[in-house]
Amino acid sequence: MSLRINHYQANSAAYEAMMALEAFVKKSGLDRDLYELIKLRVSQINGCSFCIDKHGKDMLKNGESIDRILLLTVWREVDLYSDKEKAVLELTEHLTNISEAGVPDHVYSQVRAHFDEKQYIDLIMAVNTINCWNRLGIATGMSPGCFVR
Repeated sequence: MSLRINHYQANSAAYEAMMALEAFVKKSGLDRDLYELIKLRVSQINGCSFCIDKHGKDMLKNGESIDRILLLTVWREVDLYSDKEKAVLELTEHLTNISEAGVPDHVYSQVRAHFDEKQYIDLIMAVNTINCWNRLGIATGMSPGCFVR
């Protein structure tokens, strides 16, 4: 895929709005490694190659194991993720695919076992933010290395 539009050059105000969302999530207190899991899982679901590449590499730089990165698509089938992470990954998938089943009560309850009300909203905002980035990346034709060619 070739870059259709450089979103920053075409509309810097839209980019700044996205950066404000990103800043909100980063200031929320959400664990950085958990946020990276969310970013990578959402990007896998949405098929955003730019973000899969970026966040997988970011996770490696931050010390994440290669197994946890490579096996994230099958997180239910392996014992590499904590119950807290599994609850977040389940919420992440339901929010990303919201039209399929919404967020079932059991998913809400699993997440709330680990997070308070504010943190639950912070998680929703984290999932929303990477979904927005994915849609921006896919719609503008972003792919790994597209800005360095």
